[in-house]
Order: sequence, then structure tokens, then C-alpha cells
Amino acid sequence: MKHFNDKVAVITGGASGLGREFANQAAERGMKLVLADVQQDALDQARTELEARGADVLAMQCDVRKGEQVQALADATMERFGAVHLVFNNAGVGSGGLIWENSEADWEWVLGVNVWGVIHGVRIFTRLMLKCAARDPAFEGHIVNTASMAGLLNAPTMGVYNVSKHAVVSLSESLYHDLQLVEAPIGASVLCPYFVPTGISQSHRNRPRDVRMTAGPTASQVAAQAMTEKAVESGKVSAADVAQITFEAIGAGQFYIYSHPGALGNVAERMDEIVHQRNPSDPYKAAPHIRDMLRAKMKQ
Repeated sequence: MKHFNDKVAVITGGASGLGREFANQAAERGMKLVLADVQQDALDQARTELEARGADVLAMQCDVRKGEQVQALADATMERFGAVHLVFNNAGVGSGGLIWENSEADWEWVLGVNVWGVIHGVRIFTRLMLKCAARDPAFEGHIVNTASMAGLLNAPTMGVYNVSKHAVVSLSESLYHDLQLVEAPIGASVLCPYFVPTGISQSHRNRPRDVRMTAGPTASQVAAQAMTEKAVESGKVSAADVAQITFEAIGAGQFYIYSHPGALGNVAERMDEIVHQRNPSDPYKAAPHIRDMLRAKMKQ
């Protein structure tokens, strides 16, 4: 996708974090914006700020776990703007702890947002974009699914999140191949950020009542939360940096997008272990103090 001005961008999780920065980048390029989020106050603030900069914005509260709400988002987009060109399936949440200690509600919440949210976005908006392309011979489109470096690695005490993001990587690769197969004028990318200062470590603030925690957190969940907060808050690459990198990748037709390419050494090591049937290596071998700190926190 080479041309952005006057085109339409749909962004889930668009009121904060990476989504908000995607909106900033899209607005700078003259795009019309559709922002979806579950947090109404943040959504209202984002719309107000972007409209003050001259952007044309449609903002809708949307729980991406619900297919009917994503469909309503698509319908409203077409009614307001008549087309969609760029889709960021970006909404995401996190939950940590030892994998056997995660509740059914934990799994339903994280997979509902991180996996089903992307599924709904892909199945609804891809078909819509193909219809737009059929009407416009000059149509250019692109879909970006936000995964994580956790979609390529498997750190301890992040099992639910790891599973969800591995699914997003697989879904995105499949989408890319399918679009290529039918020669669609639509590109696809998977974004795999590492630790970037956003609000995802506090995503429980918007956890819906139907998947709420019914018991207090376990020691491993408390420890995982503390470690994640520290890692996220200490990140040196900003959400704005990632958004800039992402738009550059869209323009270049690049599929894999990384915020921290230096972390790919760990990915290469994992792939080598798979190919040569070696057991997974110690993820803390280069920083054993982190493992020791995590173990100590789980014993408190």
C-alpha cells in the first residue's frame, strides 16, 4: 500500500497504546479514521484530540470478542466512509502466571480479545475490502495483525498470552498466503513488538464482568504481573516508534514487523531446537538473576 491520503483506516484498541499511535500516524498521512475500543472515556478523548488536528474520525465502543460488534463496526464504517483500506487488528490484553493456575475465565478473556478479535477482524473486514477492490480497479489495501514477540517465543509465566499470540502469527501467515493465492490487491503484515511502554500490563482495568476473576491472584500471577510491569515500563522503544516502523513496513509491503530485531536471536535458537529435536533451552541462561527473582517472588 503506497497511498494513504483520503483512505480509511480501521483501528481496534485505537484509544490508547499502539492503537492510538497508529491513529496519529494515519492522521498525519491524511487518512480517515475509525477507532474502536472498549474504554469509552479514552475513546472520547482520542476522538476529540484527533478531530482538533483536522482528522475525520468515527469512534465506536466495541468488544472485539463479539462478532456482532465487529460487524456493527464494519457496517458503520461503510455507512460513514463507503470504503475501508487499512485495518489494524490491534486490540490486545494480557494475563500471566503459571499456566495451570490460569482460570477458564482467564483463557476466555485473553483468547477472546487476542485471537477471536483478530479472527472477527479478518473474516469481516477482508471480505469487505475485497468488495471495495472489486468496485475500484485502483484499490490498495492492507491488514496488520498485532501479535508479539511472545508469538515466536514461549517465556515462562506467560502461557495464556503466548498461546494467543502464536495463534495470531499463524493466522496472519495464513492470511498472507491466501491473499497471494487469489491475487488480491491487499497486503498483510504481522507486528511482533517486544516490551514497549503501553497500557497492556494494566489491561485488567477493562476486564469485562463476564470473564472477571472470581478469586484472588495466585503468587505466580502476582509475580508475573510485577515482572511484566517492570519490563514494559523500562522499554526504550516507544509506541510512537513502533507505529512509525509499522507504517514504513506497510509502504514496503513487508510482512514481519519487529520493534526489537535484536530479540530474533532467541527466535532463531528456538527454531534450531525444533528442527534438531532438542529440548527447549533455558530462557534465563543469559540472565539467571531474573529467574531467581521470579522464583523468589513466587515464594513470598
